Amino acid sequence: MMEKRPRIRTQKTWGDRVRTMGDGMHALFLLMPYGILFSMFIAIPTAIAIFLSFTYFDLVQTPTFAGLNNYIALLTQDGIFFRNVLPNTLQFAIIVGPGGYVISFIMAWILAQIQKAPRTIFALCLFMPSLAPGVFVGTLWVTIFSGNQYGFVNAMLLNWDLIDQPIQFLQSADHIMWVMLLVSLWSAMGLGFLAMLAGILNINEELYEAAYIDGIRNRFQEIIYITIPSVKPQMLFGAVMAIVGAFNAGGIGVALSGANPTPQYAGQLITNHIDDFAFIRYEMGYAAAVSVVLLCMVWVFSKLAYKFFGERD
Repeated sequence: MMEKRPRIRTQKTWGDRVRTMGDGMHALFLLMPYGILFSMFIAIPTAIAIFLSFTYFDLVQTPTFAGLNNYIALLTQDGIFFRNVLPNTLQFAIIVGPGGYVISFIMAWILAQIQKAPRTIFALCLFMPSLAPGVFVGTLWVTIFSGNQYGFVNAMLLNWDLIDQPIQFLQSADHIMWVMLLVSLWSAMGLGFLAMLAGILNINEELYEAAYIDGIRNRFQEIIYITIPSVKPQMLFGAVMAIVGAFNAGGIGVALSGANPTPQYAGQLITNHIDDFAFIRYEMGYAAAVSVVLLCMVWVFSKLAYKFFGERD
């Protein structure tokens, strides 16, 4: 048997230590702007919201410690939350999140198949609604679904003799949620869509050629076995963006209906509930507790997205 040679431990010189320390300081200096901005706009506000969720605070008096009273009230006394807000939010998130995500992937894959010039134009057209402010989107779709004979949808239905009088799409509990879903899906192709488009365009063409040699016969198999595995990081980013966007939506319902709360709470989402208690009733502590619940929901669904699209060791 061969004898094991003893390992020779090299002792770092003073110069090596100085260089290592200098590299660490250089990395710290480069990360400092990100750390400062992350602390100012994410970490510190989140910590303050968690702290306020355990207090009673009305913006006038000093916050007073209330323990778990806000969370107990949310679970036992807020009937609107469990009867309207939570079901509306889950319905909205389940439809708009996966729906917008699937539409974004399909449109990104379709655009990747055409020439560069028309692809750029179509991508810009699909991306622009996500950049439009809520007021503009609300004004545009309020005109389309206006509750009088001048609204585009009502005008068409009246001209086709499908209805006798205009439908109050934006003030009816039976219709407001479906209008919100339509508008949200229309503007769902944002940064996640662009990330997936970029990922698909950067897939090595040799992978497709090798796959067809190995037995792939159609485009569907190509998507399943080549495209999706190759753009998993972009799809993870798109999934997280879709989840965050779906759960943080709410302004569109207020913009469409013109009121918070929305008619009969039919389009009331968690963010509307937070705004209602924070800026209308000035119950900041309770609003902070609802915000923490929303944060936990987003975290859980983001973990699920990472489980499906994250890299496995």
